[in-house]
Amino acid sequence: MSKGRHKVVIVGGGFGGLNATKSLADADVDITLVDRTNHHLFQPLLYQVAAGLLSPGLIAPALRTVVKKQRNVRTLLAEVDGFDLDKKIVYTTEPDGEPLELPYDTLIVAGGATHSYFGKDHFAEFAPGMKTIEDARYLRDAVLSKFEMAEMTTDPQERSDWLTFVVIGAGPTGVELVGQIAELAHSVLPKDYRSVDTRQARIILLEGAGAVLPPFKPELQQWAQKKLESMGVEIHLNSLAVDMDHGSITVKSPNGIETIRTRTRIWAAGVAASPLAKKLADQAGLEVDRAGRIPVNPDCTVDGRPEVFAIGDMVSLNKLPGVAQPALQEGKYIGKVIKARLAGAPAPAPFKYFDKGSMATIGYRSAVADAFGRKFTGIIAWGMWSFVHVAYLVGWGNRFGTMYNWLRGMIFTKNRGHRIITFEGAQRRVGPESTKNRAILPPETFKSPESPESIGDGEKLGESTRS
Repeated sequence: MSKGRHKVVIVGGGFGGLNATKSLADADVDITLVDRTNHHLFQPLLYQVAAGLLSPGLIAPALRTVVKKQRNVRTLLAEVDGFDLDKKIVYTTEPDGEPLELPYDTLIVAGGATHSYFGKDHFAEFAPGMKTIEDARYLRDAVLSKFEMAEMTTDPQERSDWLTFVVIGAGPTGVELVGQIAELAHSVLPKDYRSVDTRQARIILLEGAGAVLPPFKPELQQWAQKKLESMGVEIHLNSLAVDMDHGSITVKSPNGIETIRTRTRIWAAGVAASPLAKKLADQAGLEVDRAGRIPVNPDCTVDGRPEVFAIGDMVSLNKLPGVAQPALQEGKYIGKVIKARLAGAPAPAPFKYFDKGSMATIGYRSAVADAFGRKFTGIIAWGMWSFVHVAYLVGWGNRFGTMYNWLRGMIFTKNRGHRIITFEGAQRRVGPESTKNRAILPPETFKSPESPESIGDGEKLGESTRS
């Protein structure tokens, strides 16, 4: 990297930041790409790590590896603390706690989003969300450890508590995750346990709106709901989580207040902009919206600061959805804007988003898709979904590895190859309360899943209480 060249600092190695970096590969600039992780995370497949389908490395390649052939880029592992837009400095902290200042000529902030609990921040202790690799690993351990605990109790109510899983939010993430949990419990694990029939697991999906997959067309919503119900998922619509603790969740629905005993709650109900949006807005004298997003101009610049760009989930622009595609397209677009400025050429037209459609998987070889002006369901939609997601993965090795895992599960076996947990991991995930009757049931109390005389005759364990 050369002294005196135009300095570009890019905050965030997600879809927007990485695409902006790549779009400047042939520009006469020096780029510093800073992120609090050392990898680029492909978030649309994060739930498959949580479900044990994929290993983390397949969806999270190292940033240095991704940009190693782009000689005008250096990557830094640091926490961004704030900005000084007048001095044109980004303030960061290195892993050892030392401060590091990054001067810039052009700044691109692509901080992404985080979980939003809609003012009930204490929910975070009881219902983790899924935005990072650490989140996915935590959820994988949390889900699998509950089956282990159910294997070691003789108390029916306690077993029911361990085997009740509640996912809050029926958007694409919630639907995809709940489908995987249902498949895991009802199809993958039954033959693996001796004292518990995992098919008795109660899988619940809560949604505050009147349909699953609210952004999708009604026909696809209805198809997805029927498919989930056929997989054994209980769907509670027009239902809001109003309280929760380590052993239960309280739900408000048209039928009244319901308390569900469960040891596993997963939050997929909403997101808010990264705190960096507020820090950037404060420096620019702007107000963020209710979701914490900073408003930007049609060319993705911050008002009054033409050298500062903000993109992705942390910005408010033309009511764009908080998914990967806007960030990808914005990253590519601002690369064109910056190169035009450096060349003294006319600025490109304002950013225009091209909607490529919406897709979501619903368990094993099944999905819904709204693309090319048409609606698709079932295995055809699953094939479309698979092709699109593999195409956007970074690196051929990761693409082939992902396809191998999917084909293995589709053709040969439904078994998950990434279900490793440890005693220490399970201990951290089962909650603070100790359980009773810690004894293994004798083998004769459990018959094979093929037998109609299996524990409970295949019925769901546990009942909720209503008031």
